[in-house]
Amino acid sequence: AITLTERAADRVKEILRARELPETAGLRFAIKGGGCSGFEYQVDLETNPRKFDMPKRHERVFVSNGARVLVDKKSLLFLDGTEIDFEQRDFGHAFVYKNPNAAGICGCGTSFSVLP
Repeated sequence: AITLTERAADRVKEILRARELPETAGLRFAIKGGGCSGFEYQVDLETNPRKFDMPKRHERVFVSNGARVLVDKKSLLFLDGTEIDFEQRDFGHAFVYKNPNAAGICGCGTSFSVLP
């Protein structure tokens, strides 16, 4: 499962409201190869509510603190058990990942490595 902290869920809802999207929309979290540690987190806005109501075979839907998250099954291999938070920082703000599958995290927190 993937969970969102209350702060992260509130941020997702803010993003949806700002774009005048229904609460049945949400975010798509994925993993792609790259970054300084091998894998990067990727976040996209999923505006099609049907994706959450009728996910494809290779997608999983999670609802956490009232916000919806869509993840493809390949990314879920690397994200399962992850808690996503949202932090406001001096130089901007970002989603922050507490990923039990990550063996190492880069300094910026946007990429990670896994054990072979």
